[in-house]
Amino acid sequence: MPTDELLSYIDAEIARLQKVKSLLSGTTITKATRGPNKAHVVQTPIKIKKRTISAEGRLRIAAAQKARWARAKKAKKAA
Repeated sequence: MPTDELLSYIDAEIARLQKVKSLLSGTTITKATRGPNKAHVVQTPIKIKKRTISAEGRLRIAAAQKARWARAKKAKKAA
């Protein structure tokens, strides 16, 4: 296998592994540099859309938690 072909194969493998790494780490590859250092990439974090909960949902969760505390307190007194 010629050296040039081997180097291009290694560069392609490095690029593939960097894509996999960025997917696993939660970053995206935004820009690859051209030139002697082809493996260098600039990564930026992915913006995750924040989920919100309605006021009604918060009240339901609070009521459920208070009911759990009351059951635990009642069970503790009974024991």
